[in-house]
Amino acid sequence: MQIFTVQNFIIYLIIINIIGFLTMFIDKRKAEKGKWRIPEKTLFLITALGGGIGTISGMYTFRHKTKKLEFTIGLPFITALEIIGIIYYMFIY
Repeated sequence: MQIFTVQNFIIYLIIINIIGFLTMFIDKRKAEKGKWRIPEKTLFLITALGGGIGTISGMYTFRHKTKKLEFTIGLPFITALEIIGIIYYMFIY
């Protein structure tokens, strides 16, 4: 049985993006209640692991971290690099 298939990759991307979206939601709720927050490193890590669409969607849906330049530029930049890498791998490599 092969683990690294296109189907498994797509399932992984769906799951990591749901996690990214939910992480932004949870962090926003914790911020509103003045509770312990999810570290910013964690939000960037989820994005770097392929969850960029989810974290960016969550950022704008919940209006969370939208005033922080490192998030409004950093998350889309990481996501764009990943998309370019996938396209390169699929069509050129």
